[in-house]
Amino acid sequence: MSADDQTRSTGDARTGEADRALSDALGRLATTPRLLVALDFDGTLAPEVDAPMEARALPESVDAIRRLVAMGDTTVALVSGRDISSLLQIADVPEEVVLVGSHGIEVRIDGETTTLSDDEQARRAVISDALHGAAAGREGVYVEEKPAGLALHTRLADAATTEEVRAAVRQRLADEPGVHEREGKNVREYAVRPTGKDDGVARLREHYDATGVLFAGDDVTDEDALRSLGDGDLGVKVGPAETVARHRVADAEAMARLLTELADLRDHLGHA
Repeated sequence: MSADDQTRSTGDARTGEADRALSDALGRLATTPRLLVALDFDGTLAPEVDAPMEARALPESVDAIRRLVAMGDTTVALVSGRDISSLLQIADVPEEVVLVGSHGIEVRIDGETTTLSDDEQARRAVISDALHGAAAGREGVYVEEKPAGLALHTRLADAATTEEVRAAVRQRLADEPGVHEREGKNVREYAVRPTGKDDGVARLREHYDATGVLFAGDDVTDEDALRSLGDGDLGVKVGPAETVARHRVADAEAMARLLTELADLRDHLGHA
C-alpha cells in the first residue's frame, strides 16, 4: 500500500468512527423525554448564498422539521443571527417552530416581543449612523438593520475595503459606551445588548422544560450555544471550522440527513 493509500485509508477509518459516534449520540438523545431541537439557519439548514434574502432551507430539512414539530414532547426552534422578520420571510417552516432572532435578543414565544429602552434606542441610532456612514459608497458592503443593532456585511467586498470600513466604524464608535460587537463569517454585528445564542437556548430550555437539547450551527456565533450544552445534550458543528462541539457534519445536506434520522428515531420510539 502506498503512503497516499495508507493516509486515505486512515482518514476513511476516522470518518467512519466519527459517523458512528454521532449516530450513537443521536440515538441516545432521541430517547430524552422532552426534546428541544435548536438550529441555526444560514449554513446549517440553508446553504450559504451571496444574497441573504435568497437563502432557503433544504426541502429535506423542512420535511424533517415538520415531522418533529408534529411529535409529542418535541420542540423545534430556529436560533439565528437574523432578525425574526427576516426569518419569517425566508424560513418556510411550520408556525409551531419557535423563532429566536438577533443572536438571542428576540424570542417569539406566545406572542412576546422584544422592546428597547429609550437609552438603548438612542444608542442604536448612534450605531446606525456609524455603520451607514462608513459603508456609504463602498462596493460589496451593506448594512443589515436589526431590532437591537445592525450588522456590517462584507462578504462581497475585497480585503482592503473590509478593513477600511471596519476601521472607520471602530473610530466612530470608540467612545460610545454599551456597544457590543460580535464577529461572524464576513459580518460584524453591533448591538445594544450582549445577548448571545446561548442565552436564547437557555431561555427555550427553561420555557419548555427540555430534558435534552440538540443544537447545530456553522458560524463563530454558534460557539456560545455549543459551549453551553450539557452532558445530556448534543452539539453539532456544520462545516470545517474550529469548534468546541464533539460532533460535526460536512454541510447543510448532511445536516438534513441527520434531522431525518432524528425524526425516524423519535417516531420509532412512539413520540409521533
